[in-house]
Amino acid sequence: MNDPFLFTVKSISMLKKLFLIATLIPISAILTSFTPTEKQAVIKTIIIDAGHGRMENGGHNGAKGSYSYEDEICLAVSKKLVAKIRAEYPNIKVIETRPTENIVSLRERANIANHNRGDLFISIHVNAMPPIQKKEFAGYKTEVYYTGKGKKKKKQTRKIEQYRYYTVPNTRTKGTETYMWGAHKAEDKEVAVRENAPMLAEENYKEKYGDIDPNAPEFIALSLVKTKQFSQRSAMLSYMVEEEFEKVGRVSGGPKQRQVGIWVLQATAMPSILVETGFITNPDEERYLNSESGQTELANCITKALGSYMKWLEKRQQSNGASAYQPYQSPAGKMEESFLEALDRHHSHQNHAE
Repeated sequence: MNDPFLFTVKSISMLKKLFLIATLIPISAILTSFTPTEKQAVIKTIIIDAGHGRMENGGHNGAKGSYSYEDEICLAVSKKLVAKIRAEYPNIKVIETRPTENIVSLRERANIANHNRGDLFISIHVNAMPPIQKKEFAGYKTEVYYTGKGKKKKKQTRKIEQYRYYTVPNTRTKGTETYMWGAHKAEDKEVAVRENAPMLAEENYKEKYGDIDPNAPEFIALSLVKTKQFSQRSAMLSYMVEEEFEKVGRVSGGPKQRQVGIWVLQATAMPSILVETGFITNPDEERYLNSESGQTELANCITKALGSYMKWLEKRQQSNGASAYQPYQSPAGKMEESFLEALDRHHSHQNHAE
């Protein structure tokens, strides 16, 4: 993609269009407000996504423990999280992508999130480790073979070692991980942002705003700004969720970027995270994930992180929506900047490379 800010004749023309759009149309109408002039609710709608679900044939979808299934745990934790958010933040609208045990397609989950104009997408999952491959000595097998030819041909025998191959559950790994979409998926996220701009959902939007082309360079430029903002916000919330897990004694794998899978993270036009609540393949973790106390604790941790996240957003709003990120100071005094700085460097590198 050519850099839209290079001062060529084409770029100057594009910037004139951008100026015209910015003059005639409030940017808030395009991709929500960049520079709010008065205090607004930082979160109006949250999308809670319970991973996996029961297949049409009644089978389970997702990881399996010794006695339980991922889809059931995801739904149970999600229900507790929804109830907790509604109790503590009654003014926030909470939408469930999978309110029942039945599976919902990934495309439909993203459609639900985008159609409801979510301000945040939280997907609940359960982790698992593949079984460990093992082998053990099973004795010897006598093998017959021949040497020589004709009259010199002789029968020989030899012993061949035999091994039995099998797998055992990987029961050692435990803890939580919180993901955002991978940096290499930023372009997909930008497309989702662009195609789900709030103004495009309004009836007769062309009569209101004119013939706005979502594929126009100026519209793409605004979408890139919003995508970068979503990236920083997703990273910040990831840190806050993992921080709350650590406080209650959970082993935290930290915030991470998801490099493969989890299509909904980049298909949703909003800050999006995926929470791996524990390893179902670990017996202790499986008991925790299936317990009322464990599920309640997980929901409480995520809700507390949500509260910290909203306070962080409010501070940004009070500073007139500065586009640069403001590092989060955790109660323990730890400044969580490195992940955000790495994302910032990635975006800067991308812009110069285009």
